[in-house]
Amino acid sequence: MSKQDFRKAMSKFATGITVVTTEFDNEVQGMTVNAFMSVSLDPQLITISLDHKTNFYQNADKIKRFGISILREEQKEVSMIFAKQIDKKYDDFVSLDGIPVINNSLTTLACSVVNTVEAGDHMLLIAEVDKIKLDEGNPIIYYNSGYQKISEEQ
Repeated sequence: MSKQDFRKAMSKFATGITVVTTEFDNEVQGMTVNAFMSVSLDPQLITISLDHKTNFYQNADKIKRFGISILREEQKEVSMIFAKQIDKKYDDFVSLDGIPVINNSLTTLACSVVNTVEAGDHMLLIAEVDKIKLDEGNPIIYYNSGYQKISEEQ
């Protein structure tokens, strides 16, 4: 199978969109990540996947704590900014347990890295969740290589 066929097949799996944020080199850094998942309830662990071409991957040794902001459907532009699809500065951060997160997100998590695993051209950061802030709303979804919203019809 080709890489393009694999990419197309994986696009058929609907995911939420998150922005991962942290601080290193004396500034807030962020990137859009849809490769995010819950790993364990006891302890409460999550994982994110970092492409080897990203700034986060290149600086993984500096990342001890990070935030996850699960975006709501109104935050498409925020996702696009951190995916470098829009050349715009973002600065509407709030602090969760001392970690910068995206303001008005659906849910935010403050996490501490407990392990890293190299996996092909990516690195998995496994982290324990230290603090959670929940809110209400609908998530923005990534499906079939595009942004989608949850239909209100059930």
